[in-house]
Amino acid sequence: MRSYSATEAKIRFGEFLACAQSEPVRVIRKGKVAGVMVSAADYEAMQSFFAERLRKTLDECARNAVAVGLTEARLSQLLADES
Repeated sequence: MRSYSATEAKIRFGEFLACAQSEPVRVIRKGKVAGVMVSAADYEAMQSFFAERLRKTLDECARNAVAVGLTEARLSQLLADES
């Protein structure tokens, strides 16, 4: 992964942007990674990946809740309980 200082990224933005089309590019500020630039396609792929992962996690939680007998009525009771 290539790295640019924040100043280099600013001055050489066109080159920086071109590099990000083929690989993630780090921006370093004060010796630390301040951000990473990725292509729009990579960003969309990451969004899809994490949305699918969340959907699978929620589905698994719902199946587990049903398996232990959690119903809408019981959930309402638990949420209303102030003890």
